[in-house]
Amino acid sequence: DGMGNLRVTKKGIRLEGISEFLLPLYVKEIHSRKDSPLVLQSDRNVTVNARNHMGQLTGQLTVGADAVEAQCKRFEVRASEGGKVLFSADEDEIVIGADRLKVTGTEGAVFGHSVETPHIRAEPSQDLKLESPTRSLVMEAPRGVQVNAAAGDLKATCRKELHLQSTEGEIFLNADTIRLGNLPTGSFSSSPPSSSAPRQTIYELCVCPNGKLYLSPAGAGSTCQSSSNICLWS
Repeated sequence: DGMGNLRVTKKGIRLEGISEFLLPLYVKEIHSRKDSPLVLQSDRNVTVNARNHMGQLTGQLTVGADAVEAQCKRFEVRASEGGKVLFSADEDEIVIGADRLKVTGTEGAVFGHSVETPHIRAEPSQDLKLESPTRSLVMEAPRGVQVNAAAGDLKATCRKELHLQSTEGEIFLNADTIRLGNLPTGSFSSSPPSSSAPRQTIYELCVCPNGKLYLSPAGAGSTCQSSSNICLWS
């Protein structure tokens, strides 16, 4: 019924234990025993080749000591249940079909060019931070960009200028309180303030011709002047 570890059965050839082949082995299928893993082992690497009817190589999978390499027109990783494509790669694009892509590295994800996505969201109870340490941060959309913080603050900070520009619409600030901190205070009179004068507690918000905002001591009428010291030196 066979020779040593090699046995001939109705279903084919059965090998017991560890078997070593010195020359090529041609078979249609290789199965492991029930509840046992199938192990392919080599002192160098393990290579699986696929060829067409003309003997030309169409696909190759190599498991080596330093890397696992796959050479084919399209590489796919599918879920065990349902056959959903979890990952696929070809010459044109790489598709990740999993419900969630999680990057656990401390440096996050680095993209050399643009990123296109309909939704960016942080983990629950975690802050979402979009930062460009040395360059500008640009978000573009043909029908608008929406940024929401449902249960927290929304902060936008920069080292130099922060521009809010609307070419065809308006900039609408809707809040119970709108604070503009660190605004400079201009003067509307050339005469110095008197020491006996009451302390100024009410100010008027003024705009220079170039758009700069400043505060001016409130009076009976408007005290905003285009010749204010703030506008002249801005």
